[in-house]
Amino acid sequence: MRVLVTGHNGYIGTVLTPMLTDEGFEVSGLDSNWFHGCEFGPQPAAVPTIDKDYRDVTSADLEGFEAIVHLANLSNDPLGDLDAELTYDINHQASVRLAKAAREAGVSRFVFSSSCSTYGAAGDGFLDETAEFHPVTPYGESKVWVERDLNGLASDEFTPTSMRNATAYGASPRLRLDIVLNNLMGWAVTTGKVVLLSDGSPWRPMVHVEDICRAFIAALKAPRETVHKQAYNVGQTEHNYRIRELAEVVGEVSGCEVSIADGASPDKRTYRVDCSKIQRQLDFQPQWDARSGAQQLYEAYNQYNMDQQAFDGPLYVRLRRLQELIGGGKLASDLRWITG
Repeated sequence: MRVLVTGHNGYIGTVLTPMLTDEGFEVSGLDSNWFHGCEFGPQPAAVPTIDKDYRDVTSADLEGFEAIVHLANLSNDPLGDLDAELTYDINHQASVRLAKAAREAGVSRFVFSSSCSTYGAAGDGFLDETAEFHPVTPYGESKVWVERDLNGLASDEFTPTSMRNATAYGASPRLRLDIVLNNLMGWAVTTGKVVLLSDGSPWRPMVHVEDICRAFIAALKAPRETVHKQAYNVGQTEHNYRIRELAEVVGEVSGCEVSIADGASPDKRTYRVDCSKIQRQLDFQPQWDARSGAQQLYEAYNQYNMDQQAFDGPLYVRLRRLQELIGGGKLASDLRWITG
């Protein structure tokens, strides 16, 4: 199967691309390369690449592909808060245009990287894929709208599948420190302590970046009728953690003290998800849990010299990186490269 991965040079993409290749897929990538120069450790082998902002993709760019794995977007809540309308333009409207171009080009499968943040402020109950959405950020809202519009594009020749990833963690050649477990371990390694800025009570479903990639591969391999217009919570039901539990795991792995900052308050985003559907329909079996992921991060941070400057800087925090590029006159406010 010939597969195009959008955002192949990102946090998930740099892990997914070699895994797809190892599984026998013919892989190409498409990336706007905002995070070029933000490498962490060894990089994956290069694949054929379309160097293009996916807002500008046409059906001609997509001819010959059998599937698209759509990872590229503004990738978290702080980025969404930077400019809500830009988030809707990039994450929602451009994603739908990409899917329409794919359908026009004869691409038969469109696997969308959605998020469990669509559930938003949902309380303590377990949520399966039929649960109501309660997104609390532009990022979460954009994912809801893309899922809705993708299902409206489904046909006998075009199969959309939405993968609602739990909160990711784990080492990657394009590391992110703006996700909870990665961030907590960064605190531990660079400061010798873990300080929670919230009271640690919210629930988060957690999934390792490699397991996210295994889920995407399972969706690509599954019979079309199984995944047609389907959504899947990507994770494992047993891997829902309170934030303070994650902090305790990091403290135990790193040997660091864990504390809660003065005045810390609850994060209104709290949700637990039921991941039985993906295990039942796609035979998906995650291979990581928070403790093994924390151990991997601890070893990687020490091996590749994670220090205070790297932790506090723009290399591994998406919002800081984009602000650096905008401030340096390299990106315009609409996040397009400035040329000339």
